[in-house]
Amino acid sequence: MNGPARRNHAPGFATRAIHHGFDRTGAQGALIPPIYMTSTYAFEHAAESEAVAAGELLRPLYGREENPTQSVLEARLANLEGAEACVVFASGMGAVGSLMLSLLSQGDEVVVHRTVYSNTLALTEDALPRFGIKVVPVDLSDPANLDPVLSRATRMVYFETPVNPTAEVLDIAAIAGRARAAGAMVVVDSTYASPALQRPLEHGAHLVLHALTKYINGHGDLLGGAVLGDAAMVERLRRHGLRYITGATMSPMSAFLVLRGTKTLGLRMERHGQTAQRIAEMLAGHGAVARRVRYPFLPSDPGYPAARRQMANGSGMLSFSLLSGNDGADRFMDRLRLVLRAVSLGDAETLIMRPGALLRGALRADPAAHLAGGVDEPTMRLSVGLEDAEDLLDDLSQALDGA
Repeated sequence: MNGPARRNHAPGFATRAIHHGFDRTGAQGALIPPIYMTSTYAFEHAAESEAVAAGELLRPLYGREENPTQSVLEARLANLEGAEACVVFASGMGAVGSLMLSLLSQGDEVVVHRTVYSNTLALTEDALPRFGIKVVPVDLSDPANLDPVLSRATRMVYFETPVNPTAEVLDIAAIAGRARAAGAMVVVDSTYASPALQRPLEHGAHLVLHALTKYINGHGDLLGGAVLGDAAMVERLRRHGLRYITGATMSPMSAFLVLRGTKTLGLRMERHGQTAQRIAEMLAGHGAVARRVRYPFLPSDPGYPAARRQMANGSGMLSFSLLSGNDGADRFMDRLRLVLRAVSLGDAETLIMRPGALLRGALRADPAAHLAGGVDEPTMRLSVGLEDAEDLLDDLSQALDGA
C-alpha cells in the first residue's frame, strides 16, 4: 500500500479504504486503479498458461474468474473486513447462490434464520430443496433455539444481522459458538452494516457476505456481491461457484465504481447512523407509530445489547409500522415528498418500501408467495440516506400527520 501511515500504528480504516491493494508504481503512477476492459489474457509461452491453470503462477487466465481491477477491489475489501481473501460477484444474489451451491451438497442441511431477504428466502425454500439440500428455518433471535436443530448433517448456519427488512439484530458470537461446537460453518450476511460498522469474522463467523449494491458502493448505480473469509474457502468459491456454477462475474466497470465507493464508506456510514438514530427516536415517540420501531441502537430495541457489542453504530436501516395498519401505511408513503418509494437500500437517497405491498403484487403471479417469518404486512423498511437530517424529519413528520 502506498500512502501515509501513522507512526508505529497500522493504518486506520479510512486510510485503508482509500489506498489498500493498489500499487501505483505498477500503473504508471495513476492515482486511480485502471479499468481493465478485457475478457481474456495472452501468454508469451504455452507453459505460462499451464502454470496459471495449475495455480503455480498467479496471473489472470480468463475474465470470468479474475480481472486486475476486480483484484484490487477484492484485496481492499478483504483488508477492511479482516479476512484472508475475498471474491466478488455480479450481484448479491450471485454471491448467495454461488456460496450455497459451492459449499452444500445433496443430503446436507442448512439452518437459516426465519427472516431473510426475500430472494434468499426463495432460494432456500424453493431451489435448495430441489437439489436435495434440507433447509431448517429457525428463530435465531434466541441463540438457544439453534441447539435442538443441529445435527450431523448440518453443514451451514446462515443469517443476516441486522436482518432485512426488520433491522432485527442477532448475536453473532452466541450463534457462532453453538454452531462451531457442532461442526457447522457460520455465514453472516452483513450488508446492513458494512465492514465500517461490523466485522462478523471477529465474532466467530467463518464467512461474511455483502451485497455490494448497497452500502459499500453506496451510490445506487450498480449491482455487486462479495464473500469473504479464509483463502482456501474463498478460492473454492472462485474455482467452482464463480467459474462454472453461476458464472456471476462482476464487470470491470462495476469493480471500479465499488472501489470509488469504498473511499467514502466510513464517512457515509457515520452520517447514515447519525441521521437514522434521530429518525428512529422521533418515530418511537410519535403517536401514529405502533410500538414496533426496530433500530439497533434504540435502547428499547431487543437487539440493543448485541448491537452495542458487535456494531460501531446503528447503520441507516430501520423498520416500523403505523397504528392505522396497511391503509395508513399506504397513505403515509404516498404523502412523502423527499423520501423516495423504491426497493434497495444503502444509497445517498432515502428510500422506503413496504414488503406487504410488494406481496400483494406478487400474489397475482404466484399464489404461493408469502412474507418471510417475522415480517407482517404493515411493516415499512426505511433506508436513511445522506440528506440533511432536518429535511428528512420534516418530510416524515408531515407524512405521519396525514396518515
